[in-house]
Amino acid sequence: MNILQRPASASVLYDAPGPKARARYRLFGILSLIGVAGLLWYVIAALADNGQFDADLWDPFQYNAVQQMVVDGLLATLKAFGLAAVFSLSLGALLASGQLSDHKPVRWACTAFVQFFRAMPLLILIVALYYAFFAKDPMWALVLGLTLYNGSVQAEIIRSGVNAVPRGQGEAAYAIGMRKTQVMSSVLVPQAVRSMLPSMIGQLVVTLKDTSLGYIITYNELLFMGKRIASQPLNAAGFPYIPVVLVIGPIYILLCLLLTALARWIEARGRRGANRRTSSAA
Repeated sequence: MNILQRPASASVLYDAPGPKARARYRLFGILSLIGVAGLLWYVIAALADNGQFDADLWDPFQYNAVQQMVVDGLLATLKAFGLAAVFSLSLGALLASGQLSDHKPVRWACTAFVQFFRAMPLLILIVALYYAFFAKDPMWALVLGLTLYNGSVQAEIIRSGVNAVPRGQGEAAYAIGMRKTQVMSSVLVPQAVRSMLPSMIGQLVVTLKDTSLGYIITYNELLFMGKRIASQPLNAAGFPYIPVVLVIGPIYILLCLLLTALARWIEARGRRGANRRTSSAA
């Protein structure tokens, strides 16, 4: 039987697993679940033995001052993320344009900038900016560090997305007399956005999580506020480390999930719009 005669349900890349293979996969899955459950039980039991789930450790969250600290930390996190997101996307678009430029000096300078800040550890960059320029205003050290690093990553995402568009699209645009700026803005970038949007949003999720590095430079973001709450001893109950983690951690997770959901909504909306344009053109 040749490939053209192969049934539609069969794969040309690999054979479908047989009964023994499927049974083996199920066994591995069950063993993995048992292992994860056992590890989780061990961690919970160890924390319970050390009194980390005592009700007294949750007492701080009953006070308005502590609740306000959590809210203030969340707002500070969102503020730093909002600024870093806008600046990094703008910087990424600018650097990507430079990397795609026909002028070699511009292309080399932008490429060197991107490679340097992509290789620079983000924590070192934030601390250096803080002590060198922003010791009195740590928020800008955090925002600028996130912008330089994530803007360089976004530039690579945008450049790769534009280069992934079939070459014939640009050649056809040039053939009808369009300038390069018109080709980029009207032909290449709109097509590239659909393919690079998930990666761009994924990098924004990384930007959101990296705002937690602000606690190193005493910026009052969510993690720093959590650290302040957890560092207050509660008499014999000890320090409320685990309650703070159980409050702060889900907030970060929820923010990332909301950002991911927004990305999927934007992607689906763009896909529906593209389908409507294709249908009307046909």
